[in-house]
Amino acid sequence: MKLFHVAAFLAALVSCTMAGVYTNRFLELYEQIVASKSGYYSKEGVPYHSVETMMVESVDYGHETDSEALSYNIWLKAMYGEIAGDFQPFNEAWDVIENYMIPETQYNEDRYNPSNPGSTSGITVGKDPIGNELKTSYGDNRVRVMHWLSDVDNVYGFGNTQGQCESGPLASGPSFVNNGAGTVFSGITYPTCDSFKYGGSTGFSWYSSVPNWQYSAAPDADARAILGAYWASQWATQKGKISDISSTLSKAARLGDYLRYAFFDKHFKQIGNCIGGSTCPAASGKESAHYLISWYIGWGGAVNSQNGYAWRMCSGEAHIGYQNPITAYALINDPNLRSNSASAVEDWQNSLQRQLEFYKWVQTSEGPLGGGVTNSWNSNYEDPPAAVKTNTFHGMWYESQPGYQGASDWFGMQTWTVDRLAQYYYLTGDATAKSVLDKWINWILTQITVTSKKIKVPVTLSWSGNTPSDAHASVVGSGNMVGIVSSIARTLSYYAAKTGNSRAKSVAKQLLDTMWSLNRDSIGLSVTSTVSTLNQVNNKVYIPISGWTGTYPNGDKINASSNFLDIRSWYKSDANWWQLQNYLNGGPAPKINYHRFWEQADMALALGAYGILFNE
Repeated sequence: MKLFHVAAFLAALVSCTMAGVYTNRFLELYEQIVASKSGYYSKEGVPYHSVETMMVESVDYGHETDSEALSYNIWLKAMYGEIAGDFQPFNEAWDVIENYMIPETQYNEDRYNPSNPGSTSGITVGKDPIGNELKTSYGDNRVRVMHWLSDVDNVYGFGNTQGQCESGPLASGPSFVNNGAGTVFSGITYPTCDSFKYGGSTGFSWYSSVPNWQYSAAPDADARAILGAYWASQWATQKGKISDISSTLSKAARLGDYLRYAFFDKHFKQIGNCIGGSTCPAASGKESAHYLISWYIGWGGAVNSQNGYAWRMCSGEAHIGYQNPITAYALINDPNLRSNSASAVEDWQNSLQRQLEFYKWVQTSEGPLGGGVTNSWNSNYEDPPAAVKTNTFHGMWYESQPGYQGASDWFGMQTWTVDRLAQYYYLTGDATAKSVLDKWINWILTQITVTSKKIKVPVTLSWSGNTPSDAHASVVGSGNMVGIVSSIARTLSYYAAKTGNSRAKSVAKQLLDTMWSLNRDSIGLSVTSTVSTLNQVNNKVYIPISGWTGTYPNGDKINASSNFLDIRSWYKSDANWWQLQNYLNGGPAPKINYHRFWEQADMALALGAYGILFNE
């Protein structure tokens, strides 16, 4: 696979030197990202979560990856096509998604019954309203969205490579994995396809007695990939090169079709005032659709054909940080991305309007966007407190931390979603988008400190309140994080390009210039992090079933006394192990300059967007 087209880069560098400094910077950073010596990609062309392997945040190892990284890869390569005139890297980036992140191993998918998507004890389950439609469009019952997590180098050794089920440590290529319950430090990483070859007597299937498989999608990442495809479509059309990417765009359209599973309640129950697992009505048709981009899509089934089954599950929780009006707009209006499924365009039209309404509803009086909603209080269809019921969203209830505790604290959940809203406003001039952006932009400009020597932006928030009417956010942590700075700058750029707001444009430029001046290194941009959280490697792992014991493919034993490091012994060969060992022995916390793929791509995209929008 060609990760970098040298001739195209050199030609683009010459032309963009004339066009402006920021598109030149995009190309310079792009070259660093895709250069094999930098270490961002595997030999298959899969972007790692980070160059550094001692990394525990959403992943438990830096050379795992997630659908987030692959979606950023799509968007990055789309912008490269606009600036360099070469869209082949965009096509290749989408091939990586198809080859390594959309699972082929879906045994018994033909047994899936949309009238009975999956039974759960004590909960009435509604009907899947799009299952038959998707089968009609694509000819089978496979689900075609990205599984969210991959062990790119097969370090765990499960060998769940594309089309395989537990082919073992010698398997070559990215391996699909799941992360266990609890925090990332207490979770047990386990295989997506579990034939009981590893783990305990029933593998890692604590609640199943038969070999099984299960995948889950992070819908915001699939939506971001479609956003990237939309910009590729627009830019390629302008350059007369749409035929170069038409086949890839058809795959993006298909992804958008299946992404509609993000619109539905977890068990396809009615939306609004859904109280009681057995008493809240099971829905039919689109009664189960909230039309927001929710937290999760899950699907799975049995491995063996005897008594085979397959199931699907969605999510009644939606975070404002996952919303993406550009994706909805694209799947409605771009003929290159339009689905053939009968109700797809109408569903995305409903989603676009619902998302815009959602932005308005969750915005606090100060400007930040507050959390999200749930159709299932405490994830169990419980009756919420009276204070929560005073202000509902289509009958759903406000949650400041939907999904998990702390979901709204990281400031990137603000900047990611507001950036997408700003892009939508730039394209359409939508009045609702403008009203939300006006308030958010005015607020964020009061929270930024930037000089030629310093950047300080919000990094962590804390939240209070029961509904958006009384919700408040406080900035409790500030600093200089590459991806937050870049996404703020890109948001300000799109807003300024549409409104002519000189203050927003000036601050965007200052952020990009200062970051470029202060934080460049040999493989991108980075900020030194003091990783005090790594003391949690001594945390005991969470085992759902008392008395369960198991073994990983490399022989690491898993039991009630095991901690994070015990079941990941390979960490003791990590390049930064000496720092962690010293920390655990009472020394200082490790200091690491992380190079997260998404942050490098986000910074490149911010530079490129500024250059494209202002011809600078």
